[in-house]
Amino acid sequence: MKSSRCMLMLASLIASTLIAQDAQVTPLMSKDLADFPGKEGLMITVVYPPGASDPIHRHNAHAFVYVLEGSIVMQVKGGKEITLTPGQSFYEGPNDIHTVGRNASTTKPAKFIVVLLKDKGAPVVLPLNPTSASVHASPKLDSGEKSDGHN
Repeated sequence: MKSSRCMLMLASLIASTLIAQDAQVTPLMSKDLADFPGKEGLMITVVYPPGASDPIHRHNAHAFVYVLEGSIVMQVKGGKEITLTPGQSFYEGPNDIHTVGRNASTTKPAKFIVVLLKDKGAPVVLPLNPTSASVHASPKLDSGEKSDGHN
């Protein structure tokens, strides 16, 4: 009986780890950059639930990441995997392939801000198919304006 209970608890733990929730993305602000025609700035918050991770992707943008809560693990192709804690930052260039993006914890959420400088109207995330390295636009978050930048 005790052995069955242990196996059930272990199975539940494994299942909860495998069924990680998706990241929650909230647009905060979008602003046309008048000095750079055709470009816009976009600010979003991302919350990784415990155990959450992103698929391999790119942004075709300059992405500046700043950690607010928890710990996240980031890596771009050719770079080192790094763990970031509150107050630390990370940069992805427009040609970088984001190979690792995940919550470092399986028990606590992580929250960070991302500021993207990108082509106006371009998708925020372009998932990469790891087998063919092809890029597909993500419908998860478009670059529609949430605010006029005056809040």
